[in-house]
Amino acid sequence: MIYRTKLKIGEFSRMMQVTVKTLRLYEQKGLLQPDEVDKWTGYRYYSIAQMQRLSSIRTLQQMGFSLAEIKEIFDSNTAVPPMEQLEEKIADCEQQLHLLQGRLQLLLSLRDSRKEISTMEKFSIQTLPSIIVASHREVIKNWQALGPLCTEVIGPEMHRLGCRCPVPGYCFTVEHNKEYKPTDIDIEYCEQVEEMGTDSTIIQFKRLPEVPTALCMAHHGPYDRFYESYTELFRYIEEQGYRITGEHRTLYVDGIWNQKDPEKWLSILQVPVAKE
Repeated sequence: MIYRTKLKIGEFSRMMQVTVKTLRLYEQKGLLQPDEVDKWTGYRYYSIAQMQRLSSIRTLQQMGFSLAEIKEIFDSNTAVPPMEQLEEKIADCEQQLHLLQGRLQLLLSLRDSRKEISTMEKFSIQTLPSIIVASHREVIKNWQALGPLCTEVIGPEMHRLGCRCPVPGYCFTVEHNKEYKPTDIDIEYCEQVEEMGTDSTIIQFKRLPEVPTALCMAHHGPYDRFYESYTELFRYIEEQGYRITGEHRTLYVDGIWNQKDPEKWLSILQVPVAKE
């Protein structure tokens, strides 16, 4: 008598690198029924033969077949699509490939145009004047929490306090963590106001001194890619013989409040520097 290996759904999931949720979906769609279901415990068991069937499902999905199409193929007692269906999928792939090639050319053109921006246009030296700011410091869960904090907490409180902001506005953050932390970020948000106000539990007012020399660089994209721009910025600082003299600021020009697409967000990195 040949012993038949039976695998519990968790074991089968782990060995085949497919989630249990996916296996239950395949069962629901009639693609891959458990070899045995214990009527007392409800435990599902899978056989070695079903490993082969699951491999066929995954291969057909990689070829672009939907679960419904795969079900039809299996119902015809074969794991191989008919020639006509294969020709249709090949035609679909060729059409998608044509579209992707066009998209690739557009992306390459955009990349090349951005590379043409000279170093002098990327970096600028500015003097940051002494200003009065409304400040709020808080440990936030992650960078995604910054937008709601500004719009739902800081903004309404500044409005309640009657803060008047110059036009164009100037707001920035200073990160106080001593090391990189993707969560629990100790962030201070500052927004320029026209005059000192009365502190509240949320907002504190203070005057910032002038920064005589700040090296500035534009960052395009989401905040979790700041490291890319900082790598380039700090390399430039070293190459030009500067030393860092204070806390860097992150100025927000366009963000979630007016651009839903993170790739269109614009931030300015400002680092106080002095010549060695």
